[in-house]
Amino acid sequence: MLSRTLLIYLSQKEGLKDFAARFRLFKKVTTRFVAGETIAEAVAAIRDLNAEGCSASFDHLNESVANSEEADAEVREYLHILEQIDETGIDSNVSIKLTQFGLELDPDLAYRNARTVVAEAARRGHFVRVDMESSAVTQVTIDIFKRLRSEFGLNDVGIVLQSYLRRTYDDAIDLLKIPARIRICKGAYNEPPEVAFPDKHDTDNNYVRVMQLLLKSGVYHGIATHDPKMIEATISFMKREGIAKDAFEFQMLYGVRRDLQHQLAREGYNMRVYVPYGKHWYPYFMRRLAERPANIWFVLKNLLKG
Repeated sequence: MLSRTLLIYLSQKEGLKDFAARFRLFKKVTTRFVAGETIAEAVAAIRDLNAEGCSASFDHLNESVANSEEADAEVREYLHILEQIDETGIDSNVSIKLTQFGLELDPDLAYRNARTVVAEAARRGHFVRVDMESSAVTQVTIDIFKRLRSEFGLNDVGIVLQSYLRRTYDDAIDLLKIPARIRICKGAYNEPPEVAFPDKHDTDNNYVRVMQLLLKSGVYHGIATHDPKMIEATISFMKREGIAKDAFEFQMLYGVRRDLQHQLAREGYNMRVYVPYGKHWYPYFMRRLAERPANIWFVLKNLLKG
């Protein structure tokens, strides 16, 4: 079985995408985790999710743009997404990565581009989630988010924290002072042990600590997990504390644990599904394989079916 570290390494080699995409079955399997390469395909996927009682979050896949022109193109894409949400009437917000908007070129450029999208979303009454990426950009991502949050409302823009980072609990305490809407997830990048917990047990413990902190804050947060143990811990805590089902939402990735998505929606929990689309699907797809061994078995099984 391929190791998580190797799969994350391969996710950084987007040049392998062209090779992998030659295999029709490999490309077919990616549709389990990626809604398609176009907005129209993503809208269709979100319509299906809405019919099942789930809301969604649009995500255009692209990371680490090479120049300001590419960053500008990402801004235009997100403005188009916001138009499509209104025109089609689907139940969805949007998620952005600051590296899409030029973070590695110039943090001020990324801020300006993100601000353009958040301002248009706020004008239309939609929420924007600023995704978290590798630890190399954690602090600057938080800094830019704080600038945005100082200009826009609580329900206009939010952020993501990752429980495998050692700093996350303190970051959550700091951000709740603003306050901020936070999405807590485990994390999917290859990080050194001085930065991130190498042991899953520690990551899980930190996840539960942060989840409890968020739910007790009275702010509407996203509890993002596919792990039944983390879901159980969340439900047990909210029942014990008398927290209402509509005071938070569970979040999951498109194509991962659909059974749990449907179950939670049927049980009356708010369920949001993160729907990625775009031509730059390869790094995202490989990280999904790295996150969960069962995903690798899913791919192999479908390849063997031929």
